[in-house]
Amino acid sequence: MNDPATILDILQSPGTVAVVGLSPKAWRASFEIAMYLQHHGWKVLPINPNADRILGEQVYPTLAEAAKAHPAIDVVNVFRNSEDVPPVADEAIAIGAKALWLQLGIAHDVAAQKAEAAGLQVVQNRCIKTEIARARARGQL
Repeated sequence: MNDPATILDILQSPGTVAVVGLSPKAWRASFEIAMYLQHHGWKVLPINPNADRILGEQVYPTLAEAAKAHPAIDVVNVFRNSEDVPPVADEAIAIGAKALWLQLGIAHDVAAQKAEAAGLQVVQNRCIKTEIARARARGQL
């Protein structure tokens, strides 16, 4: 987990990212980071059971629902409390996501280890926006 090579591997190929806990409120970190991802070539799938559209995108109540419409989800980016991570990790495994990214301040070692054992790349307690900016500054992206 959090291996620099793994982080770079995830970031080098912008694909589809499901953002679990994406808020429709523009002042929230999840909104800002999802918008940043959009501007850097990622297809953002908002996951929020209490919204219809965020950042111009259809919102899905669960990862499973998003995966029905978009079967190739590359990264599951999580903006939920650490204790809420295990079912999200289980769903990420079930839909065949390639990576599980737990945002800054979010970690759950047991769920992360389970996801890794299932073949997912895992990053915990890191901001994807910050990691993209770092990689870009180093000329890696």
